[in-house]
Amino acid sequence: MAIITISRGTYSGGKELAEAIAKKLGYRCLAREVLVEAAARYGVPLEKLNRAMNDKPGILEGMTLERAHYLALVRAALAGAARDEQLVYHGHAGHLLLSGVPHVIRVKVIAGMEYRIQAAMERKKLTREQAIAHIKKMDQDRIKWTKFLYGVDWNDMSLFDLLINIDKIGMGNACNIVTMIAQRPEFQPTAESAKILKDLVLATEVRAKIAAQGNIPDDEVEITANDGVITITGTARSLEDADRIREIARSHPGVKEIVSKLRTPIQSRIRY
Repeated sequence: MAIITISRGTYSGGKELAEAIAKKLGYRCLAREVLVEAAARYGVPLEKLNRAMNDKPGILEGMTLERAHYLALVRAALAGAARDEQLVYHGHAGHLLLSGVPHVIRVKVIAGMEYRIQAAMERKKLTREQAIAHIKKMDQDRIKWTKFLYGVDWNDMSLFDLLINIDKIGMGNACNIVTMIAQRPEFQPTAESAKILKDLVLATEVRAKIAAQGNIPDDEVEITANDGVITITGTARSLEDADRIREIARSHPGVKEIVSKLRTPIQSRIRY
């Protein structure tokens, strides 16, 4: 069956839709649980991981090494959760974290401002003015966060397969639409898509294992997998770091071979 990711604006009904879809299909429904899993698996304080993944970036802040590490841990936890495929994920950027897997349905849920205002007032016990200010701030932070971590526009509709206006369509109809699409042949796992997901799981596990060391400047390192063959690209800060990265990757279960295309600053300066 298809894997379903739900992206939503604040108080747009995405969480409720995800829960309804999961119940109807008999799927697991995850969001914050992925952070909990990543924190437990890799020994990271949950609060620290949550803050790194949710706090908006500063005006001049780059991708800090710590945040790059935490992103690698979260992506590995989500890919692992998706391994069994019966999953609805409504956490941060699931459509980006699982990019490249053909049987993922990427849903974006929107709602009119009045719908969102009423939901915020009810749940947060806010005045109308406070609710409007809160929603606008959360939306701006989400846009900045997505641009900062992934370099994409959160409002880019080409990143999604389905756009649902929840207050126009209604929760019940929206649930029916997504569950119907989830059973379409186009979104069923195939041997090829299953291999892509398996490769993604292995690549993210290796990347997270390197990140979990905590003391390797590996923010420019990329890992891909193909039938157990791990390809490492990017730049390591030193020959010693490059050796450590290769050794960590080589020792991971399921890795059959290492293809290293790592460069060091010295090699990068050499002109051919």
